[in-house]
Order: sequence, then C-alpha cells, then structure tokens
Amino acid sequence: MTVASPSHLTGGEIRSLTGLRIVAALWVVVFHFSFTPGDTYTRYWEPLQPLVQTGALGVDLFYVLSGFVITLTYLDKTGRRPSVRRTVAFWWARVCRIWPVYAVVTTLFGGWMLYKASRVTDGFIVWQHTQPTVDLWHYLQQLLMVQLWGRSTFDGSSWVGAAWSISAEWLAYVVFPLAVLVLWRLRNAHPAVTGALAVGAMLPFAYTCFTTGEPYFPWSWALRIGAGFLAGALTCLAVRRIRVTPWVERVAAGVAVLAVVEILVGLWWGHWRGQGVGEFGGVVVLLFPVLVGALALSRSGLSRVLATGPMVHGGRISYSLYLVHIPVFEVFWTHMGWTPAIAPGSGLAGYLIPQVLLVTVVLAHLCHRYLEEPARLFLRHRGPGRWARADRSRPSVQQAVVPQPRAEQPVPASAEHQPA
Repeated sequence: MTVASPSHLTGGEIRSLTGLRIVAALWVVVFHFSFTPGDTYTRYWEPLQPLVQTGALGVDLFYVLSGFVITLTYLDKTGRRPSVRRTVAFWWARVCRIWPVYAVVTTLFGGWMLYKASRVTDGFIVWQHTQPTVDLWHYLQQLLMVQLWGRSTFDGSSWVGAAWSISAEWLAYVVFPLAVLVLWRLRNAHPAVTGALAVGAMLPFAYTCFTTGEPYFPWSWALRIGAGFLAGALTCLAVRRIRVTPWVERVAAGVAVLAVVEILVGLWWGHWRGQGVGEFGGVVVLLFPVLVGALALSRSGLSRVLATGPMVHGGRISYSLYLVHIPVFEVFWTHMGWTPAIAPGSGLAGYLIPQVLLVTVVLAHLCHRYLEEPARLFLRHRGPGRWARADRSRPSVQQAVVPQPRAEQPVPASAEHQPA
C-alpha cells in the first residue's frame, strides 16, 4: 500500500485539518459565550441549543486532531531511532509551540484576578465553581503547565478556565515518546485494524455519555486526553497505510459529509434524550476519528471548504483564540455587573455582546501574529531546537545506503506549520 499523495498538502500541512481546528475552537468559544449574563439573545440561541450546549466536545475534537498531527509528524523521527536527544528535541518543539502565548495570557489574567480580588467581597473571582488559588506556588504550577496533574477534576485547576486542557495535552506530549514505541510497531498494521482501534479508543467516554449523560466525573479529563490523543494517533496510522486513488478520495469525501451529518443527528438526539439536561450527545465522539481520517484522505467536498484561505487562517489562530477568549469574556462579564450602563438586559449590553465576540477573534489574530508565531520561531532554533536541525541535516545510515520503500514514507507534514 502507498501513503496519501503529497498533493494533499500545501506548505507542509493538511489544510483541511487546519481548517477543522477553527470549527472546534469556535464550538468551544460559543459554548462559553452562552454563559453571558442576561437573556438578550436567548431566543436566537434556543434553536441551536443541542449544538451550543455540547461545545465542550470541541476539546475532544482538538485532542483527536493533535494526536493525528503529532503522530504524522514525529512517528518516523522518534519511532525509527528513539533516543534521549530526539525525545528532548520533541518536547522542546512542543514547548515552543504552546508555551509562549499560554504563559503571557496566564500571567496577564493572573494580574486581573488579583485586581478583581481586591474589589469583591464574596470570593467570586473567576467563572468557575471551584475558585483557583492565586499565589506564587500555584503560579509556578500554571507556568509549568502541570496544574492539572494529580487532580481528579479540572474545575478550579487553571486560572484561565479553558487552560486545563493545555495542561492535559502537555501530559500527552510528555508521554508520547513512550507511546510512539508502540505506535511504531503498529505502523504496518492493516488500516481496518488501526481504524477500528481508533474508534474503540473513544468508546469508554462515548459509552459514559450515552448511558449517564454525565461527561464530568473523577479523572474524566485523563480519559478524554488519553482516548482522543490515542484515537488521533491510530487514525494517522490507518491513513498512512491507505492507497489514495480517485475512488478512495471520493469515498472519503462522502464519509466526511456523512460523519458531520451523523454528529449533528447525535447531538440533537442527545438533547432530546436528556430533555435539555446532561450531555448524552457526547456519544458522537466516536465519529471524530472517522471525520479526521476522511478529511485527511479527501480533497473535495468538505475538505475543499475547510482548506480555503479563511478557514486555514482561522485554524492557525485557533490556539490563540482558545486561550484569549475566556479572559476577554470574563472581563466583560465582570464589568456588566460593575457598570449599570451595560448591565444584563440593557440596550448597550445587547449592542456590545456581538462586538465582544468580534474583538476576541481580532485579538486572537494579533496574538498569533505578534506573539505566538514570533516566539515560536525565536525559540525553536535555541536550546534543544538546535539538535533537531542537526538531525535534519544529517541523513541516517539507513537512508544514505538503502532507498526507502514508498510505503514507509510518512505523509510529509511538519509540526512547524501544522497547528497541533
């Protein structure tokens, strides 16, 4: 079997998967924005409640995407000849990618929390059931992205509420060099096997949602990151082993559309099943690896839409959007309570609510352009990043002497360009 054609790729990334990232990010953002005080736009949200209320599942879609892209990029680099040097270089590459904007946003929001704490008397500082602790020790945990490790629940773990998933994903990156040893041995397995395992990895979380409608339970965060990341990795193994022909591309394009339709059906079914209470629709996570794999194998239909310029740019700024939206929302929500002119239900508040969403997207764009990317480029050639450059410039003995069969070559995606 041969791997996916390089014609699927532009600039070292699978553009349709990059475009899918902004869909996942906006799903989460809209879910959080639905908690805006007041009922100004309630009647407009109502028909979309099955979709809006399950926006937290966008995190699980992110995890599947990350597992796919990381495996696509690093399987051959770290699995073929594992070493401490390559492991550290991999960790450094991920730090360069996720840490700079995370550290800045966390620090600035920490300052906001201290300011708000000096003005309120009820102890309600952030929009979380469990209020996080603000002190130097917990600030250090936040900066190291380990604040969630060792906790059974994510509520109150992170100063920036949504950043719990960053801590969880960092744990997946730490473990990946060990997991890749197993993935490497599965790289030549039949795609039907790895594809079935990918869907099966999502089964425990899907079953819990299907039977109880309760996706939040002790250590649910660990199940979600483990299942999602593993499902993405196994999906990648399946895609690498599929010979891409025009017929396969057409089938994959149809499967992608069918997966989206079934996801929507599942979300509306879940809303009906729980009568608006619970998240029975979480069962649709079973379809996330199917969707990601189908998009990776096709270029028409939904893949073509997601690969358009605006969608790809949205995907590239999605990480910044994910981090900045909670601080922007919480500052606005707080001032709605402090400033009578924009109190919930007021005309001015109704005008400002859509503007806040727009400002959040613009801020994410600026954050990506002037902080996230420059910092990544600055850091990646320093420290362990120099080792990765040395490895790229020095071919292995095996590569120099024996031409590699086409089936062993990875789809040439680069972690430097493909958001993960």
